[in-house]
Amino acid sequence: MDHPFADLIGLQVVECDSDTSEVSLTVRPELLNPNGVAHGAVLYALADTGMGAAIAYSLGKDEICATVEIKINYFKAVYEGTVSCASRVVNRGKRLANVESDVFASGRLVARANGNFAIFTPG
Repeated sequence: MDHPFADLIGLQVVECDSDTSEVSLTVRPELLNPNGVAHGAVLYALADTGMGAAIAYSLGKDEICATVEIKINYFKAVYEGTVSCASRVVNRGKRLANVESDVFASGRLVARANGNFAIFTPG
């Protein structure tokens, strides 16, 4: 899948299966905020992209998904290293899916997110 934003921040899909995904990236200096911590938007991008990847496997040929809303809680600061995100579909209806993501750095849970995604055929 062509994903220019993921390429920009170095986000990679590690695994994508039916209703689950794992994505990761390596924290680089350009992903830090002024305090030297990985910007919250970077962790959010991991969750958002991981959630979309978890849903994508179940989409019909002409269907796409789009983020409706995501709530994320940040638990620990991330300064360096690899950050990974495990996502799983909690519930998938005909037009809406709910997905959870856990974001890890150095084996520690650093954020948890829950999101809803619209499922539709564009056009």
